[in-house]
Amino acid sequence: YANTTGAEIVAVGERALTTNTTGDYNTALGRVALFLNTTGASNTAVGNNALRSNTTASNNTAVGYQAAYTNSTGANSTYLGFQTAYSNTTGTNNTGLGLQALYSNTTGGNITAVGGNALENNTTGGQNTALGRQALKANTTASSNTAVGYQAGLNNTTGTNLTAIGAYAGDANTTGNYNTAVGTFALSTNTNGSWNTATGREALSASTGSNNTAFGGQALLSNTTASNNTAVGYQAGYSNTTGSWTTAFGTKAAYNTTTPAFNSAFGGQSLYSNTTGANNVAVGQNALYSNTTAANNTAVGYQAGDANTSGYENVFI
Repeated sequence: YANTTGAEIVAVGERALTTNTTGDYNTALGRVALFLNTTGASNTAVGNNALRSNTTASNNTAVGYQAAYTNSTGANSTYLGFQTAYSNTTGTNNTGLGLQALYSNTTGGNITAVGGNALENNTTGGQNTALGRQALKANTTASSNTAVGYQAGLNNTTGTNLTAIGAYAGDANTTGNYNTAVGTFALSTNTNGSWNTATGREALSASTGSNNTAFGGQALLSNTTASNNTAVGYQAGYSNTTGSWTTAFGTKAAYNTTTPAFNSAFGGQSLYSNTTGANNVAVGQNALYSNTTAANNTAVGYQAGDANTSGYENVFI
């Protein structure tokens, strides 16, 4: 209707590209698609009200009912799905694929959201990547997050530099920063704890502490508020709840340890039965295996001190 010098334009639908003046190479298919576009070029809008508010932005593709509905100057973006990036205004270099993916985004840029409701509530957070239904759904202003998997990073709001890979990985994280969760349910309870690394199914799944490292299925599974723990191996540090500064390397190393601190177990099932004994060092398969409440013991070698239960301040080599 208002076109003056715009070239190679296709407009199909009531009021599609109605206000276009000089924008070239635009395609609008659908009622009110690219309705407010004036000088924006090389845009493609398919669907009722798709890219309706676009004015001067170029190189956008929006396919779906009300896809990128309020986009005005945000450029170089691709949106596909019902109300995908509905609220976007100036956010650029974004990719949204899925029902209401990036729905609330306004100015956040360099974002990739693939999956229904992925990054749905993101407003200004940039450099985020969400792959999976409801991945990073609650994220609002946080940036530099990556979530891959169903509901990965689901409740994250302002936590930054979160990496969550696997279904429900890091799904409870809200404000915790610099966390890495790889595996189904890994770090799934953490809310505001920071600098945690959990790799393996259910690793650190109950933890809210900080500075913990768990590698292996169900490693540090029961850890709640404890911090500064390291567990490597299947079910290493499995029962630890509030004990801090524990190091467990090996399958089921320090398996039953709950609250004591400053224990070190190197070897499969080393310090296996320990519950509340603190300041113990066990190096070797089954070293200090039966130790329960004793403290300040050192055992080096296969089954070293494995029969000790409550004796303390011993050295076994």
